[in-house]
Amino acid sequence: MIDSHCHLDFPQFQQCLPEVVARAQAAGVAKMLTICTRLDRFDQVAGIVEAHDSLYMGLGVHPHEAGAHGLTGSEALLALAKHEKVVGIGETGLDFFYDHAPRAQQEVSFRAHIQAARVSGLPLIVHTRDAEADTIRILQDEARAGAFPGLIHCFTGTADLRDAALELGLYISVSGIATFKKSTQLRETLAAVPLNRLLIETDAPYLA
Repeated sequence: MIDSHCHLDFPQFQQCLPEVVARAQAAGVAKMLTICTRLDRFDQVAGIVEAHDSLYMGLGVHPHEAGAHGLTGSEALLALAKHEKVVGIGETGLDFFYDHAPRAQQEVSFRAHIQAARVSGLPLIVHTRDAEADTIRILQDEARAGAFPGLIHCFTGTADLRDAALELGLYISVSGIATFKKSTQLRETLAAVPLNRLLIETDAPYLA
């Protein structure tokens, strides 16, 4: 198994990261993708993945950070993405649940990440919460300018988001939320995703 999304640079893991990696491998998790959520944290996250053969990284600016750290172009992403252990662009996207950053700035930064994914060929890692219609609109609009690979991270959306993502050639990443008793509708939505388009993740340290 591969944990396609976690945050191993967060404080919860600072004193125990080697043990976390060892436990994951003992449980059958062969590789993990840890996510850099701001470009000024690149060196820290790169140091973590360089120290462990089983770790790789995604590179981007989380939508929560788009106000102070959002991007207006793809140049900085593309320069850092040349690192051999960067295998994804993001996470990026829209979060209208918390609205920690202005929505217009979230969209500008999201589009900059899409451009970087298109140019680099690295998959886009999309975060979307309470912003499904706008996420679909932006993804479809950007696809008209040129295809790009990617995935919907921690999918908890509707059949509309599922279908739009699959039509664009994107993957769906599933977290432990899908195991909750109240997640019946989510499981029904996921059941229509082809197995070869599904990924799994923990989003550690956040989710079950």
